[in-house]
Amino acid sequence: MSAPAATAGGRREDAGLVPFKTSRETTVIVLAPSCVAERRVNRLKRSVWASGHLHGLANAGFRPPVAWFVTLTYAGVDDWRADHIAKAIERFRSWCSTQGVLCRYTWVAELQRRGAVHYHLLAWLPPGVVMPKWDRSATKRRSPFWNHGMSNTERAKSGVGYLMKYLSKLGDQTRFPRGLRLYGIGGLNDDGKQVRQWHNLPQWAKSAYGVGELARSAFGLVVRATGEILPAVWKVSRVPGALHLQKLREVLPRFPELAAVGEWPGAFSTFPRSGA
Repeated sequence: MSAPAATAGGRREDAGLVPFKTSRETTVIVLAPSCVAERRVNRLKRSVWASGHLHGLANAGFRPPVAWFVTLTYAGVDDWRADHIAKAIERFRSWCSTQGVLCRYTWVAELQRRGAVHYHLLAWLPPGVVMPKWDRSATKRRSPFWNHGMSNTERAKSGVGYLMKYLSKLGDQTRFPRGLRLYGIGGLNDDGKQVRQWHNLPQWAKSAYGVGELARSAFGLVVRATGEILPAVWKVSRVPGALHLQKLREVLPRFPELAAVGEWPGAFSTFPRSGA
């Protein structure tokens, strides 16, 4: 287990933990009740931000895709079930297949003031392809994508900015129903998946390794080029009501001039290519 974000100068939200006392070599962190929700929300924000920008990139020789914004609302406050969004996405994916287009989307869950779950979805379609109404049947043979309430569909002007606006309302006090997925992402190409995975690495790993250079395994992070399993950066032990972290080694950043002023580069390095 690594928790570099809990160290002095690090980011508390990346670790999902509240620092209590920090020295250069050790950190004591208190496991506050809100930490799990905070960690989920911050991981959600990183993934949604990255996927939204990656989905919006145009393929070489093609016009940029058009972003469509869809809101899915339940009729009743307690109508939510865990599999509803998955079934709706599956129907949308089937429709994309019949249209001969890629199924590219990012969705997030939100709680309304009345306590009901609802979903905000961005989907990217080629120019000229119009998003159907999710709560209506285009033909007698096709069921609505969403049959649990109402939907609203419009062309998005700011792309991922729509979703980030709703995510800004989430905080460490947000309480979600048990079993609720906070977000879903589909349709990224291999390069896009590598960038998204890089954004969710520990900060120390992102400062030292580029996109596609590390892979996760049951034994820890692995350097793809060499097969080396990176040794742990932190030794973690549990104490009453908290965790005690002892730093085992330093990790040299790829860009020390940025690290010296507390800044980190965005996604960098080259993408791995098949056969390379």
